[in-house]
Amino acid sequence: MDVISRTFVVIPSRHQPIVERCVDADEEPLLVARCTRPQAPLAGDHLFLLTRRRLVVIRETPLLHRLSLHLNANLRHLSNVTWRPDLSRPALEMAATAVDGVRERFRMRFPDTESVWHFESTLREVFLGAA
Repeated sequence: MDVISRTFVVIPSRHQPIVERCVDADEEPLLVARCTRPQAPLAGDHLFLLTRRRLVVIRETPLLHRLSLHLNANLRHLSNVTWRPDLSRPALEMAATAVDGVRERFRMRFPDTESVWHFESTLREVFLGAA
């Protein structure tokens, strides 16, 4: 059984075909979360997936619940990556500029502040090389 099959238990099975096309079988998922796009609040829910090499975001349409790939980027091709924890909600907003020049923003909500800090710590490790 490959790494994706073993560790992506939290990803709904209907997202698996898109994930398998984007992520190599040996890549370990670091973060998986539902998110929204603040600049497009009616665009539906998104699934945020981060590995050490890729950022994949899958969109689910609000009415028909159809899935489509929103972003599939090698981390080296992302620039100006920033994030900001919001402990009053608890949530975290992340932004990055894709290779095509489009600034992407994603907002993740969490059940508690501990989850926010875990997410922030992993982003720091991946993008800044600090643990």
